Amino acid sequence: MTEARTIMSPPRPAGEVLWLHATNVERLMALCDIGQRLKAMRPDLVVLCTWEADMGEVPGGEGCDYMLGPLPADQTNESRAFLSQWRPDLCLWAGGNLRRGLLRQMREQGVSALLVDILESELPARRLRWLPDQRHRIFSGFEAVFTPSKSVHNQLLRSQLSVEQVQLTSRLRLSTVPPGCNHEDLGALQQDLGSRPVWLAAQAQLQEMPALIEAHRTALRLLHRMLLVIALDDPECRGRARNLIQASGLQCADWDAGDELNDYTQILITDSASLGLWYRLAPVTLLGSSLAQDMPGQNPLDALALGSVVLHGPGQGHHRAIYDQLAALKATKQVDNAQGLAEMVIHLSAPDMAAKRALAGWNAVTDGAEMTDQLIDRVQDILDLREDQNATS
Repeated sequence: MTEARTIMSPPRPAGEVLWLHATNVERLMALCDIGQRLKAMRPDLVVLCTWEADMGEVPGGEGCDYMLGPLPADQTNESRAFLSQWRPDLCLWAGGNLRRGLLRQMREQGVSALLVDILESELPARRLRWLPDQRHRIFSGFEAVFTPSKSVHNQLLRSQLSVEQVQLTSRLRLSTVPPGCNHEDLGALQQDLGSRPVWLAAQAQLQEMPALIEAHRTALRLLHRMLLVIALDDPECRGRARNLIQASGLQCADWDAGDELNDYTQILITDSASLGLWYRLAPVTLLGSSLAQDMPGQNPLDALALGSVVLHGPGQGHHRAIYDQLAALKATKQVDNAQGLAEMVIHLSAPDMAAKRALAGWNAVTDGAEMTDQLIDRVQDILDLREDQNATS
């Protein structure tokens, strides 16, 4: 369980300590995800996390034992005391804002470090061209530098870092292990639905029901057999959701209550416990908890990894950065109202239209997963080596 601590909260836990530092929220979430996966492989690993002061409020990280807060400025007593107190075995630093004094102290204390996801705009500036380039001294303190930028890759190679030390990779992104499903249920539903078009509203809130009903009613004018599956965010709302659907005049069935799905069912309601099943069945998914600006939104990667095209509303919360990247790849699409939602559902009911976006989403997910796997392997190697060295010293 994540604990909120201050930078100087004593004492240092026994055993291996992994320190994560992020320079934006998207990187923070991706690093915490990596921490969670590493803890599954190394149960005694302790993960602590820091971030930049200008990031404001940050989400809790499930993979971090200690969310310590903003890292102090360089060359301060607090900054030096932080490293002396926590004595991490390895630091994963995502992005720029590199602190020369801290890096020097890390080298002196023998702290291993990996730099990930650094972009050209984040490289330390060379103040005067006639002064020696200090970048080799800064970056040589990292065992490896992972960058998605060809320009950064080439510049670091020119500063005499080795080819083995500088690696060109994809962007650091929050990755996913898609939810599973009951394959007997999947096979039975695929047979029952046949060629019937289906779309899903995942983790929908009760206040989103009117927009979902209106959008589905519009879609039914052109696609008379279309089925909408609404997986509710709060299962306690099932009764009220069913009343809203029945009041609209549409035919409703409750999957969890054992209602039979038949050709006359227009909306099927369920809870969100079996999203792995519905993502596999629905070519199009509206990620709920997003249709209002102040809603938290959802991570889109599970749906994309299982081949469902993702639609979402303006509420994105801490997921905004990843949605911006995915939208640029045409892997997701924002809808702002019921009419816009209905139009996209109708548009994507054509298999070729859905397939293009599903492929873009799949490529984005697998690209990020390769980077995550590569980084986890490197962390494992470094921690294993340090463990062997400590055992023989």
